[in-house]
Amino acid sequence: MGSNQSSSRQLDPAVQARLLRELQTPWRGLRRALWLALAASGGVGLAAMALRLAAGQDVASVDLLIQVVALALFAGLLWFDRDRAGSGAGVSGSRSGGER
Repeated sequence: MGSNQSSSRQLDPAVQARLLRELQTPWRGLRRALWLALAASGGVGLAAMALRLAAGQDVASVDLLIQVVALALFAGLLWFDRDRAGSGAGVSGSRSGGER
């Protein structure tokens, strides 16, 4: 057990901070990829409907509303799931501040 404790003390502070962030927000990369894919899908659907409107074809307003809401919702989720500079540094900063 003693070697386990000494190896944890030898971790680089940057690696330790990254691991702490990953512990606080697991699956963040996968979640952001999903939000990006779904927002892109809403954008492509909205672009296709805009092209149909430009060509003079009829587009149901409900379908257009669904695409707008999907694009706004998933882009908003992607925005709120971003890496905020203060949130990650605040946790490790408060710990390092307490140790000093």
